[in-house]
Amino acid sequence: MNKAELIDILTEKMGGTKSSSEETVDTIFDTIISQLKGENEVSIAGFGIFSVKHRAARQARNPKTGATVHVAATKVPKFRPAKALKEAVK
Repeated sequence: MNKAELIDILTEKMGGTKSSSEETVDTIFDTIISQLKGENEVSIAGFGIFSVKHRAARQARNPKTGATVHVAATKVPKFRPAKALKEAVK
């Protein structure tokens, strides 16, 4: 499923217009992203928790040349599924 299919399903279920459904989906995604940028957790009961994980700087090796390369510290999004979601997928 992609974003367009999600919008179509939302339009069908809610009975609104496609543009209002697209605005709703975009608002949800934008809100989650903005909260993660602020390093806040987003917890959706029965679905899961979106959070930010910090990866420390480290030294890596280029497998082709064998040279040591510095990898900078970074932040990455993380998702932990809720127990209800895990059970539903089983």
